[in-house]
Amino acid sequence: MPESGLYKIISSLATEQRNPNSENIDMESTAGILVIISNEDLSVPEAVRAELPNIEKAVDIIYNAFKNGGRLFYVGAGTSGRLGIVDASECPPTFGVDPEMVQGIIAGGKEAVFRSQEGAEDSPVSGASEIADRGIKPPDIVCGLAASGRTPFVAGALNKASELGCKTILIATVPHKVVDELGTKADIKICPDVGPEAITGSTRMKSGTAQKLVLNMLTTASMVKLGKTHGNIMVDLQQTNAKLVERSRGILMALGGVSYDVAADYLDRSGGHVKTALMMILGKVSKDRAEELIVMADGKVKAAIELAR
Repeated sequence: MPESGLYKIISSLATEQRNPNSENIDMESTAGILVIISNEDLSVPEAVRAELPNIEKAVDIIYNAFKNGGRLFYVGAGTSGRLGIVDASECPPTFGVDPEMVQGIIAGGKEAVFRSQEGAEDSPVSGASEIADRGIKPPDIVCGLAASGRTPFVAGALNKASELGCKTILIATVPHKVVDELGTKADIKICPDVGPEAITGSTRMKSGTAQKLVLNMLTTASMVKLGKTHGNIMVDLQQTNAKLVERSRGILMALGGVSYDVAADYLDRSGGHVKTALMMILGKVSKDRAEELIVMADGKVKAAIELAR
């Protein structure tokens, strides 16, 4: 039987090659196994750093989309899809945004989050249907996650989003040249080249780590630009548990120079909104005026304080 075209494509990918550094990993002690894996992981941040110019372009279009009421959709299969869901799910509690603002779509649906649905990734039609069924349209952004750069479900979603006029991003962990040869289309391609995995083909390892680092940058940088932090401190976090309630009070104590009890009082008066409470303290204004100034300053506390003077 001749080799299939798909086999030739997959077998040529860097992530599918045997890694000479780990060929004898099965003969190592526990410590030796861990050293090999750790040594391979050390290369990931540099691979991501090399893609900073493309990550910058992606952040700028995501930020502009958010400013204009757009949403960000991550689309992936397997590990990649789960990473998109993780990043999306952390945005509301961390930055106080609506859960609709950043969403994750995984091939195979909710069941695939907890149990592998391997065949689900093979249908470009299913990927396209997810985009159409969710009413995705400009200024929404669709970001595909595919370690190989070729996952049919992801390619189908990106193509449909492009047809609808949406900006698209692809995050792969193979070289740009390979993604271009595969024909996967996106307006911006972010391709940290992580090389062969410690365990051949196990893209949940270096590839997954690289994707997670990029996702951290995309949403965090966009949220910082939206004024969701004051310096490097979260000021739009949601007080969804006891830890976050205490963190909120600590933020006001640190940034506002007030006592624990005063911080708690301002949080109550602000309706539990840290940024509003902070503006009330620093700007010496009422809750209504604080909210008004924050809107005028595009969500940035430092700019709002200047307006209050």
